[in-house]
This record gives sequence, structure tokens and C-alpha cells, in this order.
Amino acid sequence: MARTARTARTARTGRTGRTRQLAGTGTLLRFALRRDRVMIPVWIAVNALMVLTMPNTITSMYGTSAERADLIHQMDTNASLRALIGPVFGDSIGALTVWRVGVYAAALAGVTALLVVVRHTRDEEESGRQELVASGMVGRRASLTAALLTAGVANGVLALLIVAGLAGQGIAGALAFGLGVAGVGMVFATMAAIMAQLTESARLARGLTAAVLGAAFVLRAAGDSASTDGSSILTWLSPLGWLENLRPYANERWWVLLLLAAAVAIQAAVAYELTGRRDVGMSFLPTRPGPPSGRLATAGALAWRLQRGTVLGWSIGFFLAGVVYGGLTDGVVDLLGDNESARQIIERMGGQSGVTDAFLASMVSMLGLIAALYIVASVLRLHGEETSGRAEPILANAVGRLRWAGGHLLIAYAGSALIMLIAALGFAVGYGQDLGPLLAACLLQLPAIWLIGSLAVLLHGLSPRLAPSAWAVAGAVLLIGWVGPALDAPQIVLDLSPFGHLPKLPGATMNWPPVLILLTLTALLTTAGLASLRHRDLTSG
Repeated sequence: MARTARTARTARTGRTGRTRQLAGTGTLLRFALRRDRVMIPVWIAVNALMVLTMPNTITSMYGTSAERADLIHQMDTNASLRALIGPVFGDSIGALTVWRVGVYAAALAGVTALLVVVRHTRDEEESGRQELVASGMVGRRASLTAALLTAGVANGVLALLIVAGLAGQGIAGALAFGLGVAGVGMVFATMAAIMAQLTESARLARGLTAAVLGAAFVLRAAGDSASTDGSSILTWLSPLGWLENLRPYANERWWVLLLLAAAVAIQAAVAYELTGRRDVGMSFLPTRPGPPSGRLATAGALAWRLQRGTVLGWSIGFFLAGVVYGGLTDGVVDLLGDNESARQIIERMGGQSGVTDAFLASMVSMLGLIAALYIVASVLRLHGEETSGRAEPILANAVGRLRWAGGHLLIAYAGSALIMLIAALGFAVGYGQDLGPLLAACLLQLPAIWLIGSLAVLLHGLSPRLAPSAWAVAGAVLLIGWVGPALDAPQIVLDLSPFGHLPKLPGATMNWPPVLILLTLTALLTTAGLASLRHRDLTSG
């Protein structure tokens, strides 16, 4: 009897201990959802609309069985296209929808999840807010749990939208696709949770998780280029490849969902174990000492030190993307064949100067849209430095606000020019043609990219609370650029994006007035943002 009583007390104590470690999770979850009430809906909307508008696009482009059969034949014989998009497993509208957007929807869900998790874990510790929260009635693992639940809510809503929107193509396929995309998102959410425990910097945690996501894309691409049915071992090493092999709308393999669930469970368990073995603000990977102070003597040098890894990562990614897109150019005419609808979509995106030039222009524009995400992230380093309190010691010395901000903006604006320049080199390598026209096309995207960056400067200059709204602006521009041409959106909608006012190079005639107007607006908005930053109070925490 005594032994039974001790066993019962031990069990109750264990349950009580676990409950205490999760105390306050509900409150932190509500707070996280409130903080992300703009960011999460925008990312979900961009992803969901990309998926849900695709069936109509597929129907208009490949409306007949013959056209779809020809597409499948082209994919089976074109390794470059399989590397970019993936293999085709069926000729139904649902199967082609999954083929066209599946990998990118899953990758975008992963990006959303890693941003959310790092924002509510390591970002909070880095700013000092987590220590304040932990001093109250909050369990040791409550913050991590709330962050993962927030990512789970985002992925759950996305899955519901996908299932509801694609149910007309078949409920089983829609359910498999929705669960698969959400599952991939949660794989990278739990991966971000591990990185947040290992590193002392939120920037490094985001970068490492993004690197894992990039590696997953590369593994899938390499595997798909070598196999027409997703059976390569390289494909199976990637969570993005797992989504492919789930095969929604093509005799679903439901057991693949167990791989996603197992990966999420194992990684979450590792993250929980790590968070219980360290103090708030500490990390498992030691922080390397910085260089001698003479090498960081200016605000620009410090900004470069903080952002050089990001610039390098984006540069590598844009070069590889340019090589892949350039390599696809010669085969685009054969891929489109006599499909007039597909040609019209390409021409709406890239101009009326011929299919090859229109394809190049549309791919360059796509990279320009993605580069807008880089410049927003780079500009918002100002926001991170300010709210974490790291800006105050710098500004307490003989460094003015404009010099401090100017160092980061130089990296943001020059960095975007650098990655577009490197993208042009990638296009030239992949396409095997002269660099000049491709370089002009890539650099022409800069006025629109810089305008998005200047809006981020203005929002941060007005108030740190407004700064995250820059992501909503970038997301809206991305949505218009990706989905608008496919839906044949009215010109007034397309003109809401600054990219809609740029000449469609290569191939089109250069038109300078819109470019000069965009550059003038960039200068005005940047000046207004810096003036507002100079005259307002700094915020920390």
C-alpha cells in the first residue's frame, strides 16, 4: 500500500511539473496571434491564392486531354523542368495543380512557419522581453509551445483553405494536398525551434533554417531531374519530396503523412529537450568574438558585418535561380507548343516581344519580386537593432542617427543591386547568350525593388510598430505579380505594383519616364523616413 501511494504521488508530481512548465501557454498564444494579426494573414493569403487560382489557369492553358498528354510528355523528357517544378503524376486538373504549385506552396509555408517560430522564441530572448515574461507565472516551455501552436494555427488555416478551395477537384486529393503542405510547414517550424535553441542570434536561427529549406529544395530538384517518378533517394531525403510522393489526385499515398508527422514529433521533442537544458538568453553554439574594433570603425562597416552572411546567401540563391531559369529558356517554345492560352499568360508577364524574350522577362520579373523580400528584410535590420536595444550604445557615441541608418540602407540598396547583377550572370551562364541584354533586364528591376525598400524605411521612420507592415506591402506586390497575369487581372490592379510600370526587357523598347518616376519616389520616401527617424524617440524592448 505504501509503495502504491508513493507511486501515485510521484505520478501526480510529474504531471504537476509538466503542467507548470506549460503554464501561461494560452495567454502567450493569444498574444502571439495578436502580434501577428497582419503578417500571418498576408502570408496565408499569398499562399492560398497562389494555389486556389491555379485550377482555372491550368484549365485555360491545358483544357484538352491532348494538351495535357503533350505536357506530361514534355515533363518526362525535360530534366530541367522537373528540377524546377517536379514530375507530373496525373493528367487531371487537380493533379496538374499540385504539380505546378505544390513545391512552392510547401516552401512558402515553411518560410512562414520559420519566421513565426523564431519571432516568438529567439527574437523575444534577444530583445530581453522573454526574461521579463519568464519572471511571471509562465512555464519554462510555454513560450516555445505558444510559438509552435501559432505556426500550427497558420498552417492549419492554410490547409483548410486549400481543402475547401480544391474540394471541387476531388475531396481526397484536396485533403492530402492540404495536409501535406501544412505538414511540411510544421517540419520547418520545429526545425526553426531547434535552431532557436542552438543559436544566440535570431538572425542566425532564421538563416540556418532557411539554409535547411534551401538544401531540401536542392535535394528534391536533383532527385527529380534524375527520375521521372520521384523515386530517387535524393527526393526522399527532402520534406518537399515527401509532399511530391504523397501524390495528391494520383492514387494518394497516405502513409507518407506518417513521415511528416514523425519528423515534426522528433524535432519538437529535441527542441523541448534543448530548451529545458539552457538558461534564458543562452545558446548551445558559442558566439564567436567579433573582429578588432578598428575594422568596425564606421556605421557602414558594422552594418556590413551584420548583413554580409545574408547578402552572400541571397547571392548564391539568385545565381543558381538564374542558371536554372536560363537553362529552361531554349525549351520553352517546345513546352508551350501551340498552346495559345499559355503563350498569352507568358506574354502578359513578359511582354509581346516573342515567347523566348517574354519568358526571360517574366523570370527576371519573378526574381525582382523575390528581391523585394530581401530589401525589406535588410531595411528592417534597423527595426531589430532598435527594438533590441543594440542601437542605443552605438548612438551614445559620436554616431548620428542618419549615419547609423545610412550604413544599413547602403547594404540594403547596394545588396539588392548585387543580387540582381549576380542573377544576370546566372541567366547568362544558363542561357549561353550575351550578358548585356540580360544584365539590363535584371538591373531595370531595381527602381521597383528600391521603392518597396523606401516604403519600409518610411514605415520604420514613422514608428517601430508600423515597420512589420512592410512585409504586408511586399506580400501584396508578390501576390499581384504572381497571380495577376494568370488571372488576367485588370490593368488597374496590375498597376498597383511598381513592377507593373517597368519595361519588359529583354525585347521591349526602353521607356525612361516610369523608371525616373520610381526613382524619384524612392528618394522622397527614403528622405521622409530618415527625417521621421531623426526626430522621434527611439524604442527598445
